[in-house]
Amino acid sequence: MKAVRFHEYGDPSVLRYEDVEQPVPGAGQVLIRVAATSFNGVDGNIRGGFMQGPIPVTLPHTPGIDVSGTIDAPGEGVAGLEVGDQVVGFLPMAGTGAAAEYVVAPAEILTPAPRSIPLPDAAALPLVGLTAWQALFDHAKLAPGQRVLINGAGGAVGGYAVQLAKNAGAYVIATAGPRSSEHVETAGADEVVDHTATEVTAAVTEQVDVVLNLAPIDPARLTALLTMIRSGGVLVNTTVWMPAPSDEPRGVRGIDLFVNSDAEQLSRLVALVDSGELRVDVAQRVPLAELPAVHTRAATGELHGKVVIVAPGT
Repeated sequence: MKAVRFHEYGDPSVLRYEDVEQPVPGAGQVLIRVAATSFNGVDGNIRGGFMQGPIPVTLPHTPGIDVSGTIDAPGEGVAGLEVGDQVVGFLPMAGTGAAAEYVVAPAEILTPAPRSIPLPDAAALPLVGLTAWQALFDHAKLAPGQRVLINGAGGAVGGYAVQLAKNAGAYVIATAGPRSSEHVETAGADEVVDHTATEVTAAVTEQVDVVLNLAPIDPARLTALLTMIRSGGVLVNTTVWMPAPSDEPRGVRGIDLFVNSDAEQLSRLVALVDSGELRVDVAQRVPLAELPAVHTRAATGELHGKVVIVAPGT
């Protein structure tokens, strides 16, 4: 089968489109015929060797944390999944990824794929959707009527976070640049602040209950966001290389988010997609052989929106 792998850490030139042996599922696993994976920023960090501590992959490594596809063969002891079932999942981050024609996955991480969108597009949902869900509901405990600021809402996680927060009955303030402001408004933001023209701390005068930071801002600007949070509120930060600050005297908690694979939460997201309450946005669909070019565009800042990597024959 065809796969994209890197045999050493480095820039995007280390990625190779090559023939590899088709995997065989073990006990509790299934073999998936891949429809698509997607590109996530962490893929570039893993390839570059910057995540060897928290995500110790084995070389050569196939990237691709998200997967959508069809069950090709169940392993021993797998129940509830049959050949031909269409599934979606968030693969183990240190394991073999889905930038290939086939991938083996633990059965317990998979959930039925959305029926209302093309199967390849479903690969745009797991990691970023779960990041938004866990930030808002597991960590921030967002409740109806609360005010939430989503800093860096123009990216893939931000698009889901705006929709989920709005659906939950929150008042949503989002920061976005001119390129993505219309997209953020369409997602349901009540206010959009152009972060290229003004500081959000100056633009928003009424305090919020929750700040979700998705942007790689400098530590001083991240700390400044604390002043926007009411006493007892929370700041959830996804840029884990920069720890979330707290304001203990006012009871404002800072939480660093490390997203987890969760099939039950993913099934809730799928249900929202199929009910029309959550939109999956795909900016581009790229053949698997062109994945190295996607990494290059990401490294130079030229990649915008969610890119789905489509397997051969899909």
